[in-house]
Amino acid sequence: MRISLLSLLSIVAISPACACAEGPVQKALIEFGWDEPDTTFLRTHLAELERTPFDGCVFHVDTKARDGKPLSLTWDGWGKRTFVETDVASARADLKAIRPARFTRNFLRFNTAPADVDWFDDFAPILANARLAASLARDGRCEGMLFDTEQYVGHLFDFKRQRDARSKTWADYSAQARLRGREVMLAFQAEFPDVVVMLTFGHSMAWVASERGKKPLAEVDYGLLAPFVDGMIEAAKGKARIVDGFELSYGYKTTDKFADASRLMREGVLPIVADPAAYAKRVSTAFGLWMDYDWRSKGWNTDDPLKNYFTPESFEASARAALERSDEFVWIYTETPRWWSPDGKPVKLPPAYDSALRRASTGLTPPKRE
Repeated sequence: MRISLLSLLSIVAISPACACAEGPVQKALIEFGWDEPDTTFLRTHLAELERTPFDGCVFHVDTKARDGKPLSLTWDGWGKRTFVETDVASARADLKAIRPARFTRNFLRFNTAPADVDWFDDFAPILANARLAASLARDGRCEGMLFDTEQYVGHLFDFKRQRDARSKTWADYSAQARLRGREVMLAFQAEFPDVVVMLTFGHSMAWVASERGKKPLAEVDYGLLAPFVDGMIEAAKGKARIVDGFELSYGYKTTDKFADASRLMREGVLPIVADPAAYAKRVSTAFGLWMDYDWRSKGWNTDDPLKNYFTPESFEASARAALERSDEFVWIYTETPRWWSPDGKPVKLPPAYDSALRRASTGLTPPKRE
C-alpha cells in the first residue's frame, strides 16, 4: 500500500522523538574536540573532567601492534584488521575502573576509517571490531557509541567513487550499504542491547548534499549514507536509539537556524528515508557547536574574546538555542582551546566560555516542536 508524503509527515509530527526512550529526557552537553581523551586519561583525570560544564565526552581507544606500532580501534576499526581482546585489555580495565559521580554521558568513538574495504568485500573484521567497541562502551557504563560518519579517508559514501561503480548500479550499492547498516547496528546491539548510537550526521547530510532533493543520491558525495542509516534504523530494536548529531550546525548563531535544522531532521529528509515511521520512532535530533569556529581565518583570541567568531555571549545564546531544540544532546567541538590537559587544567580557554555553557544549560524549556 502506498502512503502519501502528507501522511508520512503526519506520522512524524504526532510521534514523540525516539518513542523508544522512556520517561523525561534530561538534556546533556557532550564534549568532543581535539582534547578528546583516551581511556587512561578518562580514568586518571576524571575529577578534572567532572569539574567542567559537561555531562560527558567522546573518547577513543588506542592500542599497539605486536611490533609496537600505534594502532587505534577508533581510527583503524573500519578496515581489514580484526582487533582482539588482548588489543584492548588495558582500555577495558580503564573503563571498568571508572566510577563517575556526574560525568556519565560518555560515548566511545568509532570512525568509518580507514575505509579501505568496499561495500561488497568481507565485512567480518569491521563487524567484529564494532562488537568489540560496543562491549567496551558497555563495560564503561557509557551512553553509547559516537559513530563518526565523516569521510576522513576514502569516499565510503560516494557512489561515483566506489570500486565497482562501472559494473554495479546505484541500486546494487544502495542495497548493499543498507545491508551493511543492518549488520553494523546488530553488531553494536549484540554487545550493548540498549546502545545509543550518535552519528556526526545521518540522513541530514545526504539530504543537504543533494541540495534538498535537487540531485539524485547517486550523484552526491554522501549519497550512500542514507541507505546505510536506513539499514541501522531497520535493525534497531528494544531501547536502542540513533541520534543525528547534525555537525552542520557548527556555526549557527540564530534560533531560526536551529528551528530550520530541527524541521529538516524531522521532516525535510523524509523523501530519502526508507521507513519514515521507523525513523520517527528511532531517530532523535542533536546539534554540534564549534566554539572556536573559523579560528583559522579569525584567530582565537584569549585576551579579547569579543574578537572571536563566537563571543561568550553569542556562544551562550547558541548553546541554549541548541539545547532547547535538541531532543537530548548538544556536543561542543573545539580545536585551539582545551577543556582539560595532562597538566590538570584548561588550555587557551577563557573562563567566560565555561560560565557561558553553565548558564546556557540552566533552566531549559522543553524541546520545541516546529
